[in-house]
Amino acid sequence: MAKWGEGDPRWIVEERADATNVNNWHWTERDVTHWSEMLLKELLLAVKVEGAQGVCEVTEVTRIEGEASCNNRKGKLIVFYEWDIGLAWKGTSKTGVKYNGIVNIPNLSEENDVDDIDVSVSLKSGEPDTDLLQLMRTAGEAGIRKALAAYMSKVKSEFTQGMILPAKDGAPAEKDNGVQAPKLKLDPVKKQGAYGGGSIPKGPGNGGKFETCRVNLSETFTTSPMDLFQVFVRQELVQAFTRAPAEVDPKPGGKFSLLNGNVSGYYVQLVPNERIVMKWRYRTWPAEHHADVTLVLTDKGVETELALCCEGVPTNEEELTRDGWRRYYFEGIKLTFGYGARLY
Repeated sequence: MAKWGEGDPRWIVEERADATNVNNWHWTERDVTHWSEMLLKELLLAVKVEGAQGVCEVTEVTRIEGEASCNNRKGKLIVFYEWDIGLAWKGTSKTGVKYNGIVNIPNLSEENDVDDIDVSVSLKSGEPDTDLLQLMRTAGEAGIRKALAAYMSKVKSEFTQGMILPAKDGAPAEKDNGVQAPKLKLDPVKKQGAYGGGSIPKGPGNGGKFETCRVNLSETFTTSPMDLFQVFVRQELVQAFTRAPAEVDPKPGGKFSLLNGNVSGYYVQLVPNERIVMKWRYRTWPAEHHADVTLVLTDKGVETELALCCEGVPTNEEELTRDGWRRYYFEGIKLTFGYGARLY
């Protein structure tokens, strides 16, 4: 085996944060198709412009066909996406007359700059001529291109994260074609709450009695029980999928703190590659109250089934807790590590 720093760099075994990749030389792929579809719809449906002629706005994404992925090849990051998009827009004149139109975007891909993307704006068949068409072809088209540019930027910054992890000396990841693995976002909670959906209502507090419930969930990940187990107990991997600082001490009685302290608790039992039992709480729950969380990993061959039982959740927190685990644990893990990136 080559010594540190000697020999062909493809085969120098580094002490890496992911414990598996040899000098980032392997091909890894992350499917970001579903995430891209959701983001494109969000950005494009926000397009609305106003002028002397009236108001025009995108009202529907009528077609979105294609795919998107991020890849790591020999330490180089490659972003691929190709989309054919159709939109419906509505114009309202100053006199209140309404008109309907369509937009076709057949060639949104990483090969084209935003100015080279075809954006074809027209009125629907049978609609009479209107000055609103010119408004949509100028200011409206500019708004659409701005939305597409935002997507092109986000797909590079959001989902290349964690594709190439730091080497032993902490050196930054390589970049390819201007795409570089970004730094972790340090405060997602400040922007949208720990669960991404706004603030969570406080529990009864003051040590009073309150009702609790049980949350049961299951999800399948396209990886081994060993790899999935590591995601929950290795600090650098927890930080990768939560995209925030974390403290993790994986031993019975060892404490953990995620999302800037908004989620915390301690481990009760750790059975490698099989089971994790912990006391878990969200910061707005009644003081000192923890739920009993059990994660059971079952080997399904090429997949691992994860069963979650969260006992003792304040009843008024049930849906938010359920949604938080699905979106910011399960989906975060899948999107970050490529363990089956789609969740429905």
